[in-house]
Amino acid sequence: MLGLFGTLNLASRSLQTQMTGVEVTGQNIANASTTGYSRQRVDITSSPDLTTSAGQEGTGADVTGIQQVVNSLLNNQIQSQGSTSGYWSAQQTALQSVEDGLDEYLNGSGSSSSTSSTSSSTSSTTDTGISSQLSAFFTDLQSVATSPTSVSARQTLIGDAQTLAASFNTINTKLNSTTDSLNASVSTGVASANKLLTDIASLNSEISSAEASGGNANDLTDAREQDLENLSQLTNITTGTDTNGSVNVTIGGQTLVSGNTVNDTLQTYDSGNGNLLVRTATGQTSLTLSGGSIQGTIDARDGTLATLKGSLNSLAGTLITQVNAVHSGGYSLTGTTGSNFFTGSDASTITVNPALVSDPTLIQASGSATAASDNSVALQMADLASTAQSTLNNQTFSDNYNSSVASFGTALGDANTQVTDQTKVATMLNTQRSSTSGVNIDEEMTNMLAYQRAYEASAQLVTTVNTMMGDTLSMKTA
Repeated sequence: MLGLFGTLNLASRSLQTQMTGVEVTGQNIANASTTGYSRQRVDITSSPDLTTSAGQEGTGADVTGIQQVVNSLLNNQIQSQGSTSGYWSAQQTALQSVEDGLDEYLNGSGSSSSTSSTSSSTSSTTDTGISSQLSAFFTDLQSVATSPTSVSARQTLIGDAQTLAASFNTINTKLNSTTDSLNASVSTGVASANKLLTDIASLNSEISSAEASGGNANDLTDAREQDLENLSQLTNITTGTDTNGSVNVTIGGQTLVSGNTVNDTLQTYDSGNGNLLVRTATGQTSLTLSGGSIQGTIDARDGTLATLKGSLNSLAGTLITQVNAVHSGGYSLTGTTGSNFFTGSDASTITVNPALVSDPTLIQASGSATAASDNSVALQMADLASTAQSTLNNQTFSDNYNSSVASFGTALGDANTQVTDQTKVATMLNTQRSSTSGVNIDEEMTNMLAYQRAYEASAQLVTTVNTMMGDTLSMKTA
């Protein structure tokens, strides 16, 4: 039998057990709004029974551990989802920055509908975009053909041609600026990833030490899970857990964190064209990342943005070549010939020949050195508007530009759709995790009352045994 002293010990341990339950419940309530906190529960088991003449007699209960209520599968899914979400969010942000910077110019067919992530209106850009400027340029050439000796028509042509060239220059500058910004974003992402790798290794050390000494490291484990999820937003990761509780982290096939050691870190490097890619800092191994905001930024820069830049340079280059080829064979009002209408070779360098700007009569619109009223060359240049160009996928200038802008709009629309879909998936997963690991105040209050009542009852048991012991001693002295 337990006897009075055994029963008193049982009551004492019960007080400690219920007090631990109150403490853990208080911790849960205090962290109900803490991001990344996983609720904890007290593992209470019956103490070993005591064999008596009457049979097995219970000896109370003990706290055997304080466990987190977590679903490892959900955590892994959230990490994976984080990489996908980070990738598409980076794509969206990069492409929206292009749209925001160039909305005044990107008003080709389908641009406002396909790239409508902002509230910009097509009507505000109709008179200033490349598409309308191309149309105005060729309309002006038709006007010169109609009135080949009109200086006013030639001045209008020069003015609109300068506006068109300036728009190409501006677009090129802004696209280059966006590329620089995306390179800076890659560098920032890599620096953030390296900081998280260091933090994860440090937390691994603290967790393994705490668990080796018999303690629990629940709060540290929550902090590490947050770091892993933040890292997965930057790049796709693969994790594995050691028996000591440490998590190893692999990125792009390279194990960068093993236990409490950072084996290697990430580093950006110039791929040869000024654009930054990612490799390991010590091993110098180029990494092919499969997700996360870093790769999303790289793909937006080297994919949609590079394609748009290439298309605009090809358009400007073809315009320069084709107009100059016709113009150089014509004659001006003064009989001069052989000069180009445009100078430069692409969107960054296209300008109107300064000599023509100074003297529009030098525009070579005539097919005859002696017939100023001849309009054959002006007509040939105007006809370029409807001529399919082999260097532009057999499209006209306007059709090619509109196609480029529509493709850009489609890419941004796809990114917008993916972000919306991934947000829904993330919300679903986090809701599922919250239902498992989140703190429910009503449930915690119920637990609190249960522990409180059990504590009061245990205290009453102590009082009862104490009285019994006093009665026993009184009997002894009577």
